[in-house]
Amino acid sequence: MNAYAPILVLGAIAAAFAIGSVAMAALTGPKRYNRAKLDAYECGIEPTPQPAGGGRFPIKYYLTAMLFIVFDIEIVFLYPWAVTFDALGIFGLVEMVLFIATVFVAYAYVWRRGGLEWD
Repeated sequence: MNAYAPILVLGAIAAAFAIGSVAMAALTGPKRYNRAKLDAYECGIEPTPQPAGGGRFPIKYYLTAMLFIVFDIEIVFLYPWAVTFDALGIFGLVEMVLFIATVFVAYAYVWRRGGLEWD
């Protein structure tokens, strides 16, 4: 248990700082409410009423999220491979080349289809 004590203390300090910061901001911050602050945040676009069926949502948001997930997961697999590179030998190198080639094919496909263009 002694080995985990510094981690627990650091976690407690971090939690206390986070809770204290939010509490102090709520207590000491300015409380000037106006129409703009009470409106829903819409990235500068005036909110419009939704149609009865919910309306269509642009697919671009979902594509961006999926791209993030694909390339984020690639990093999750690359990190342990980099740590144990010497122990894996040629087998690990071949497997990682295949993995990176597969991810590169997905990247090239998305690039060719225009998924990386920000309109």
